[in-house]
Amino acid sequence: MRPGVVAVLVSAASLLVLGAAPADGPAPAPLPARMADTGGGSQLITAVAPDTGSTTGTVTWWDRRGPGDGHWVAAGSAPARFGSGGLAEGARRVQGTNTTPTGLYDLPYAFGIEAAPRGTAYRYRPVHADSWWCQDNASRSYNRWTEPRPADCRATEAEHLITYSAQYAHALVVGFNYDRPVRGRGAGIFLHVDGRGATAGCVSVPKEAMRRILRWAEPGERPHLAIGTAGGATAVTRY
Repeated sequence: MRPGVVAVLVSAASLLVLGAAPADGPAPAPLPARMADTGGGSQLITAVAPDTGSTTGTVTWWDRRGPGDGHWVAAGSAPARFGSGGLAEGARRVQGTNTTPTGLYDLPYAFGIEAAPRGTAYRYRPVHADSWWCQDNASRSYNRWTEPRPADCRATEAEHLITYSAQYAHALVVGFNYDRPVRGRGAGIFLHVDGRGATAGCVSVPKEAMRRILRWAEPGERPHLAIGTAGGATAVTRY
């Protein structure tokens, strides 16, 4: 597809996510207001793809303002990349499929090879030469940061974080399969900086967008990440 066509499609998708008014009617409610759950906080990140076969879409970060339930306002938006295998329902995802898990997730902490952007309030863990993320289903450290890599976590089944200099310049850990990990469902899902193309299951955005998100996110506002499609069984509004 020609680059110009892609730009038009991404722009149209962004307008849809932000709740732009159709030509013949009033604007719909902002996306978070149409969701089943937003995590209970006053900040939310949405990552929306056109369908489960897509590898691109839009990330938008939102603030809820005003008294009571308030109203949701978009604080920023950026083009997003998803897994090379598309998206899959998080509760049924299979490790190794390169799919991005749909669902609503908390964001436990941030990390990066580069220093945190000035103004970052999130706990930010620096990546060192011996920093690994274990994805070995047989390890007691499955789906955990390890430093150094334990003997029961094979190097072939772990990510040596410092080797991903572009992607992990800055990142947020996504709470997918994190609190009570289910073996075989997947490990190491992050919101991180773009690499050269689609991800192995994470969500990625341009570097400047990732830096803006880190400066924006306030742990006390309990931000969550909602990943889904524009419609269908994995529609982001279901989560």
